[in-house]
Amino acid sequence: MEVREVSVSYVGSNQLHKDAVAFGYKQTEVGMIPEDWELISLLSLAGSSKDRFDDGDWIEAEFLTSSGIRLIQTGNLGIGRFIDKDKKKYISEASFERLRCKDVLEGDLLVCRLAEPAGRACIVPELDDTRAITAVDVTIFRPIPNISDKRFLLQYFCTNQWFFAVSERCGGSTRSRIARGALGQIEVPIPRSLVEQEAIADALSDADALIESLEQLIAKKRQIKQGTMQALLTGKQRLPGFSEDWVVRSLSDLASIRSGGTPSTTQAQFWDGDILWCTPTDITALNGRKHLSDTARKITRQGLQSSSAELIEANSIVMTSRATIGECAINVLPVATNQGFKNFIPVDDVDVDFLYYQLLTQKEGFIRLCAGSTFLEIGKAQLASYEVLMPPTTEEQTAIATILSDMDTELVELETRLAKTRQLKQGMMQELLTGRIRLV
Repeated sequence: MEVREVSVSYVGSNQLHKDAVAFGYKQTEVGMIPEDWELISLLSLAGSSKDRFDDGDWIEAEFLTSSGIRLIQTGNLGIGRFIDKDKKKYISEASFERLRCKDVLEGDLLVCRLAEPAGRACIVPELDDTRAITAVDVTIFRPIPNISDKRFLLQYFCTNQWFFAVSERCGGSTRSRIARGALGQIEVPIPRSLVEQEAIADALSDADALIESLEQLIAKKRQIKQGTMQALLTGKQRLPGFSEDWVVRSLSDLASIRSGGTPSTTQAQFWDGDILWCTPTDITALNGRKHLSDTARKITRQGLQSSSAELIEANSIVMTSRATIGECAINVLPVATNQGFKNFIPVDDVDVDFLYYQLLTQKEGFIRLCAGSTFLEIGKAQLASYEVLMPPTTEEQTAIATILSDMDTELVELETRLAKTRQLKQGMMQELLTGRIRLV
């Protein structure tokens, strides 16, 4: 496969435009594309046959059954992928005939006309169910094989340019929706050569396969870590060299428990200082990672002193205690938190990493303490008397925490690799789906 990169500017002066033309590019409504590419509408790619570009079926709730013909819904369409949910819906063979439904076939290209976002698309994979139909807000798109490669089209349907074109044509006061006719009028840039389309689709599909394999590996590693936590943090599995019985200890015996607070937001002198000030959003942004090293907002020393917030020393644990309960992080630097936290400063004989993992496993127990209240919140007194099972020595705590920390490190490395691979795929899409880089 020959790879050719063409240095062409897609915006700019007349001279740049002339240079692009000299390189064999032309100006279109979607920007500069190669001369041997063209803009073709979805309807044209489908041809005149109605069954090549048609809506799914309107299925009322009364027709749904627990088995029969599978109903593919809008929620099954991700961006570039089919989402096979555990909870599936069906209609009977009799209802299929009565409603004159349309069969959806393996390999069909489906485009969702309903947000969020409208325009997301997938190719129907091999399904366990023998037959399937799709919902009315999903368009069944069967492009003519000798004109276009549906895998190429699917990759284009994942671009920002595609979603912008769809959103421009959406209407609706309550939920954004694009009409099938408007969808069919959207033009996509496409090489005239099927060989080039297939080469581009192959390259981007390889990137997708790598992304999917990393996602699966991360999911598997997370399951292994969860099982390891269940075994090691309950004493069911002991590490070599440790045999003493575990002991029950209250959280107040393991750490000094501190609360948080919020300085007045009307006082500018309390904000934009150099003291980290943590909110639940900062914990969510960690996406399960253990260490907190920065926060979106900062407060001043004056702001700290004016409120009930306390400065939590480094290498402690901050934990959400309102609405979302039990999300934890170890703060790398001293930090204050808002009132939606209870924070733990471990005593000398408690390993902070072990306590972090132990607290993570107590979410359900913490939530049960809040039963009966309309707004979930766990108080300091409730946490102080809460009991957990602990190894009798710091050495065993550290040994267990080291194993779990190594697993976390591996997960972070895999997630970093996944993020870089996704960025690489985005860059490939920008280059290949505009013809800046040619593969043939």
